[in-house]
Amino acid sequence: MSKPPLTRVGLQLSGYTRTGVRDRDLFSGIVDTVLAAETNGFDSVWTMDHLHQISTVGDANEPILEAYTTLAALAAVTSTVRLGTLVSACGFRNPALLAKMVTTIDVISKGRAILGIGAGWHEDEYRAYGFDFPSTRERLRQLEGAVRICRDMFAAPGEMSSRVLGGGPVNMPPPVQLGGPPILIGGGGEKVLLPMVAKLGDACNLFGGPATVRHKIAVLDNACAAIGRDPAEITKTWLGTAILADSEWELHAQLVRLGELFKLSPRAVRGFALCGTADDIRQQVDAYRQAGIGGIIVNVIDAADIQHIERVGLVLREAMEA
Repeated sequence: MSKPPLTRVGLQLSGYTRTGVRDRDLFSGIVDTVLAAETNGFDSVWTMDHLHQISTVGDANEPILEAYTTLAALAAVTSTVRLGTLVSACGFRNPALLAKMVTTIDVISKGRAILGIGAGWHEDEYRAYGFDFPSTRERLRQLEGAVRICRDMFAAPGEMSSRVLGGGPVNMPPPVQLGGPPILIGGGGEKVLLPMVAKLGDACNLFGGPATVRHKIAVLDNACAAIGRDPAEITKTWLGTAILADSEWELHAQLVRLGELFKLSPRAVRGFALCGTADDIRQQVDAYRQAGIGGIIVNVIDAADIQHIERVGLVLREAMEA
């Protein structure tokens, strides 16, 4: 049976740098950004789970805040947006502790937490912080185990498995959301990840153009059919960058700026961005909706540009409700 999507329009916080703002004052700017998003079309806010900045966003020495402590703080100052990490690297935290952290955010936010989780990929961070970085196969195995443990931890006390209750952690207080925070599994791997979503996920997150997304969703649908699950139960989300521009010159300048980070041409950048005028973006969103996407999550080049975020949120909300 089809469920309401976990999100229709989400904002990912990917960069925290603000020109002329001291590090000690960064969070005030983040709050301004998130409150503007909350009142202008966005229904979810996501942090990246990185411990130092990644090259496709900025310089490694740029300030970046830890994902879950940031979400906990945002839970206390927001009222409607759902809050999640896109996505947790499962190797960064003990999964039972991760479930406790997400549950705490669910309690603080009165039921707005989402657990976003993936296998992890940024080896430099793992090494820098002293975490083991096993093979891809092992990280995928760890991911499935982590999701199962979190499901157990999120269950009502009377429904926890013997594995959790048999001398293991007890998650009290339990989450506010009945059944616990929904779980979004990141990644589009066709042999392991998408079948894992079919078995265990409430949502997935995909990249790429509409044709790529359509193919990935078909793979997911087939994996659901193989186990007798209705794929409509799973929210399919897409992540990309939003650039709302009033002129071709302004758009080109922003595409060049983004292309410099990804070491790609402006034309190539268009393949993973919603960009152009409001009408352009509405048409691009429609293509993703036709491909099967139920939720659009975007980041922006400059999170301090509140006016841009407000305009993007309203355009995306209109496009997703059309």
